[in-house]
Amino acid sequence: MSTPRSQGGADDTESARVWLHFREVFGDPSQRSGDARKRKAIRLASTSQPYGLGREPKGIADVLAGVTTELGWKSPLAQSELMTAWPQLVGDEMAAHSSPVGIDDGTLTVRCDSTAWATQLRLMRGQVTTTILQRYPDARIESVRFLGPDAPSWKRGPRSVPGRGPRDTYG
Repeated sequence: MSTPRSQGGADDTESARVWLHFREVFGDPSQRSGDARKRKAIRLASTSQPYGLGREPKGIADVLAGVTTELGWKSPLAQSELMTAWPQLVGDEMAAHSSPVGIDDGTLTVRCDSTAWATQLRLMRGQVTTTILQRYPDARIESVRFLGPDAPSWKRGPRSVPGRGPRDTYG
């Protein structure tokens, strides 16, 4: 900005004085606010380097591992990996007749095709639990529960009636 030139008239002198007064009060437009001064000082003092100390590039696996640990996702991710890796844990034949249903309070629940398969897996409970603890320690599995198939319900359906159910007709 240039200062207005005075040409000797009374009006020019008055306007020049007003302009100089405003410039004195409000200052340079880039220096008006405290924020503008701070931004300019930061911009001038910034010595950021793209690969300085602590700014080395990292692989995506390292970044994701850090994020999952920081956000507390490690246990749920390990549990989901455990659910998908069930055939590798118990073998293909056992996995064909059983499937993990869910994990609740450190207990893995497994649904089996028949009571015979549930009994067989109950006998192998120690081995299965040890394998889970070795491969997936972050899953926090404390015990495994094996369930047989669901029994048919006599309380539901289009022809159900209130009362004791089939026990009434058997004796």
